[in-house]
Amino acid sequence: MQEPPKSSDPRKYLDPKFLSKIARLEVKARLIVEGFISGLHRSPYHGFSVEFAEHREYVPGDDIRHIDWKVFGRSDRFYIKQYEEETNLKAYVLLDVSESMAYPHAGIGNASRAGDDARPSKFEYGTFVAAGLTHLLLRQQDAVGLTLFDEKVRTYVTPSSNPSHLSILLSEIERAPLRQKTNVGAIFHEIADRIKKRGMIIIVSDLFDSLEHLKRGLKHLRYKGHEVIVLHVLDDDELSFPFQRMTLFEGLEGYPELLVNPQSLREAYLEEFHGFLADVRRICRDLRVDYVKLSTADALDVALSAYLAKRAGTQRT
Repeated sequence: MQEPPKSSDPRKYLDPKFLSKIARLEVKARLIVEGFISGLHRSPYHGFSVEFAEHREYVPGDDIRHIDWKVFGRSDRFYIKQYEEETNLKAYVLLDVSESMAYPHAGIGNASRAGDDARPSKFEYGTFVAAGLTHLLLRQQDAVGLTLFDEKVRTYVTPSSNPSHLSILLSEIERAPLRQKTNVGAIFHEIADRIKKRGMIIIVSDLFDSLEHLKRGLKHLRYKGHEVIVLHVLDDDELSFPFQRMTLFEGLEGYPELLVNPQSLREAYLEEFHGFLADVRRICRDLRVDYVKLSTADALDVALSAYLAKRAGTQRT
């Protein structure tokens, strides 16, 4: 598969016009998070001063003033001293880098229409979403980490509240290949086991996995006390199936090519696909997971602003 073209400058995902439109928004935790009581988010802790909490391994962009040199002397590895006020909120962005996220740049046979090259792939659109939310969280002095996944965790960057952390995360995203299958459920289980303290999990994916695997993975994250937001990124072709003439569909994630007359299966496809969407929404609702459907045909600032404004309006007290 030919991968979608990528810019050499990851700052392309930080469009100033987009950021200016979401600048007044906030990403507040609805559930109690484990951290310092001051700030935007409620905490289960009361009456302590700013004190040492734990060590974590140094990542590029961390403030070197917080390196524990005693630990370095013993282990020959760099570790950062982390304090309670640094754990105000830890958000983890889980970005799907499986092959299906490359659509439509992955190739759609003779179904291509004028303008296809101009619209973003699901991955590119999802990266704009991730970059925008990360920008807001860092501006709030919250810590943000990143997981890139397909059938395995490909990249795991621990959370940091350093403003320079955003460029590190975007550089990791820029290098991600889109070649493998998805295994959403298994990834959620792994992340739930890895993250020890309650925080916010932001999932950016097309969620192409079995509903049962998805449900079990989300249930595990919620069982661990995490607040979970699912940003379901889909291409407009998947939502409307606009193909008219005989079309060769290129198989992604291991599926074979298929030459079909789209008009003969459009009704059945739309019934099946929208049934899948309804099931995903139901699973999220039952587990108290925020669900947002995003189409690559939608203006990103409008879609993201509408969700965050609605979220702020329904904030629990």
